[in-house]
Amino acid sequence: MNLIDLSLLGPPLLAGAVVLSTHVPLGRQVLARGIIFIDLAIAQLAGLGVILVHVLSEQPPALSVQLTAFLAALGGALGLRWAERYWADVLEALIGTIFVLAVTAALLILANDPHGGERLKDLLAGQLLWVTYDALWVPIILSFAVLTLWFRGNAATNPTLFYVLFALSVTTSVQLVGVYLVFASLIIPALATRRHRSLVPAYSIGFIGYLLGSAGSVLTDLPTGPGVVWAMAIVAAIFGLFFDRVTGFRKK
Repeated sequence: MNLIDLSLLGPPLLAGAVVLSTHVPLGRQVLARGIIFIDLAIAQLAGLGVILVHVLSEQPPALSVQLTAFLAALGGALGLRWAERYWADVLEALIGTIFVLAVTAALLILANDPHGGERLKDLLAGQLLWVTYDALWVPIILSFAVLTLWFRGNAATNPTLFYVLFALSVTTSVQLVGVYLVFASLIIPALATRRHRSLVPAYSIGFIGYLLGSAGSVLTDLPTGPGVVWAMAIVAAIFGLFFDRVTGFRKK
């Protein structure tokens, strides 16, 4: 890999680190609550908000895009918090329904848009390799705020705060890395390290996945988002099959 290729990896890797900083602890809580597909539903709602803003205005202000996406995600998250209280027995079914409705709404809205297919592809797979350092300042600040509230507010035991922080984190990350990588960053590291108390292995799996996937994309000219998802899954599988067994964490 030459120096130009290496320079291309800086912003994507920093974006991955920003996403992982909040998604690793959030992913642990998602697994603990058994609401695995909430990330897909909330990410799709945030993406739907972005699509709506761009349909209404060709060049919308960045603040209006962020605000609309957050309100869409927050509305879905608080709605699911309410459903968790009263319809907990069918919560996963409701989450899946919301995801399907959000996806099909995006398809209907973009049906007559000549660039609709490209917009939808960007929403799902992201454009990680084209992220710039300038685009990361706001996500970094928001991630720091989320982590502060997460650990100081003990969000793991405060369901409403969990849902609000989840909506805020996903709103930011889906615009950086796309729906697929939002799901992967939340679930794959958490799943592979579910028997570990420390978050370090989960962060390591996630970051190595971003590194290998991004480097592979530069070398092969294949889509970056899907490549990172597969790289992260392979790293997680290796961790689960070998490291977990060697250190004695695997159940006998």
